[in-house]
Amino acid sequence: MLDLTGQTGELLTRSVKEARRLAATARRRARGRGAQARLRAAAKLDELADRCEKVAEQICKRVHGEKITDRLISLSDPDARPIRKGKLGKPTEFGYVAQIAEVTPNTKRGARGLILPAASLPGNPGENTLLPQTISELKQLGLSPREVALDGGFTLTATTDALEDLAPERVFIAGRQQPGSRRTQRRLQRYRTGVAEGRISHLKRGYGMRRSRLKGDDGQKTSTGWGILTYNLDTLTIRTA
Repeated sequence: MLDLTGQTGELLTRSVKEARRLAATARRRARGRGAQARLRAAAKLDELADRCEKVAEQICKRVHGEKITDRLISLSDPDARPIRKGKLGKPTEFGYVAQIAEVTPNTKRGARGLILPAASLPGNPGENTLLPQTISELKQLGLSPREVALDGGFTLTATTDALEDLAPERVFIAGRQQPGSRRTQRRLQRYRTGVAEGRISHLKRGYGMRRSRLKGDDGQKTSTGWGILTYNLDTLTIRTA
């Protein structure tokens, strides 16, 4: 398999050279009517050749057992990154990570509120890395939640420090920190599992957030933002109906 990969890299290197010659020819002949279209096509071809050249370099390093940093995993979406999620069926996925935070008036069954703009960074950032963005959105809106329910991906010390300015009465972290009486713990656990996890599934199935139709990190943020806006508008419609 490694030999076949090496052969693929050699073929790809040759194709890159041919593509660059074709792009150079297109630029030289870009005169008169249709010149701008030819120049745009040449620019796109050069961009694709750059990405393919990087893939060829990665193949060469892989064949020689060298470490690959800042790996390119998709020619069509160069900003996408490998994401280790720990799922049995899908231990590794490719794309982006977005932190979803919903503000609800209570933690009763069926609670539905408004979702903050999603926190996101390229790569595979941890929950606590994205948390400052979410807190910044809360501060801009002048909101200080009385209770905060989080999944087990958050670490106790970093989360407590980050939420210090908001001063919530309770911070519930699944599997890590479960304050209050047993009744309170069960209530927050049901809320986090039923509302938070269910909401993510709802957004994926009903609001197009399973897969971004726009490429790149900026495209993903735009697609996610439209999905959240649509959900919030639906929520407001339900409340006023």
